This record gives sequence, structure tokens and C-alpha cells, in this order.
Amino acid sequence: MAKTTEPTIIKKYANRRLYNTGTSTYVTLEDLAVMVKGEEDFVVYDAKTGEDITRSVLTQIIFEQEGKGQNLLPVTFLRQLIRFYGDSMQGLVPSFLEYSMTSLTKEQEKLRSQMSEAFGATAFDAIEDQVKRNTEMFERAMKMFMPFPTGESGNSSTAGSAPAADAKKSASGPGELDDMKRQLEEMQKKINQLSDKS
Repeated sequence: MAKTTEPTIIKKYANRRLYNTGTSTYVTLEDLAVMVKGEEDFVVYDAKTGEDITRSVLTQIIFEQEGKGQNLLPVTFLRQLIRFYGDSMQGLVPSFLEYSMTSLTKEQEKLRSQMSEAFGATAFDAIEDQVKRNTEMFERAMKMFMPFPTGESGNSSTAGSAPAADAKKSASGPGELDDMKRQLEEMQKKINQLSDKS
């Protein structure tokens, strides 16, 4: 099917079946994942209420992919993300994540192209290594926005574990604010470097 400027409309029925109005066929979440990978835009509506449920369906696709062992989202990242719900920083998270993913995508395409030209088939290992480094950088950036992962009280269901001990150590250090400022400046430099390369 040729790509159009208008997104394909998918209807979700009460029996949880998804109907692609563009092809007049029922589709699965796997089919929608293929559409996303093929950069085919779609919007999902609840067939009964007409409500736009695209976000929840895309989240379901991610959940299914993660369940198959294709883990892109580290546990630490997921916990940090959950902590942002209801936080005063919540409004900044979507634009930060969107910018970070856009930058990562641009860099991956450049790297994939350069590695293929330089090293041929063995380039994939180097790309995987770069993905790991980008993920680590992304996690560090998220930690800067959430410096006290166990909350103000310091209590956590994992009391006594390494993360809780690290959080207590971070909260008690007199130079912690200076260290956080330094990390934030370093992260800003890295973001600026990524922007310059784009």
C-alpha cells in the first residue's frame, strides 16, 4: 500500500480486535509494529467511543516486544520514568525523551552508514557497542533529573540494597550540589555536541 500524508485509521473493538480501515482487514499488534518500523503512520480509535487510544496501543506494542526478550528499556530507566509521574518535572520529560530519541536516531543512521562503508558486515558489533554507550548516556541524563531515587524520606522497599545506600550517600554529601551542577554541565556539553553534528 502506498504511503499517504493522512495516517491510517485503526479501530479497536470491544472484543479487542483491531481493524485497519485502509486495508479493510483485521490486524494484530505485531502488524502494527511492522507498520511503525515501516514508518507508516496510524491512529487508533476506540470503535465504540471514538476516543483516540493510539498511545495505549503503542505502549502495548512496547510491552509485547519487551516480553519477547527484546529488552530496550533498562529496569533502572523504567523505575526512573515511573517516578516522574506526578512529579513537578513531569512536563519536561516528554520533550526531553523526544529530543534524545531523535538525536539517537540521527546518530545511529550516520554511524550505521559510516561503519558499513569502512568495515562491511562486521560493523554491526561496533553499532551495538555504540547503542550501549548511548543508552548509558541517556540513563545518566535521566539520573540528573532524579538525583534522589528513593524519595525524600529515604525509605524504600529495597532498604539496605546498593541503590538505597547510594541514595543515602548522595543525600548526605556536602559537595553533592556542586557535583550535580558539574554533571549537568557535562551533559549539556554532550547534548550541544550532538546538536552540532546533526
